Amino acid sequence: MQIRIIWPAGAATATLRSTPTSEALRAALPIRSTANTWGKEVYFRTPISRPVESDARQVVEPGTVAFWTDGDSLALPFGPTPISRADECRLASPCNLLGILDGDPKALATVRDGDSIRVELVAD
Repeated sequence: MQIRIIWPAGAATATLRSTPTSEALRAALPIRSTANTWGKEVYFRTPISRPVESDARQVVEPGTVAFWTDGDSLALPFGPTPISRADECRLASPCNLLGILDGDPKALATVRDGDSIRVELVAD
């Protein structure tokens, strides 16, 4: 499954694997939200709520599409956060792993705190 994330200064696509959380997200699309930034991470609330999955992780690769269960939010890290050690992408807590952004995750650097965000399904 592929999604498109759109904000005022740009857009990105991501490829998601089939997980209970990504399926719940798919059923809720399209969604609109407001971006928050935390270091080099963009996150935003979604209308879904999911439990932590067995493969949830806190340290991930840049461009990982994760679901932060504590905040019912998608988390999109593209570099270090305030709690990272060195250059790692450390999320606030273990998050469900949904997939990976297509292309350079540094495109997320153009997202500003408070930007409107839209997430939609890319037609197959």
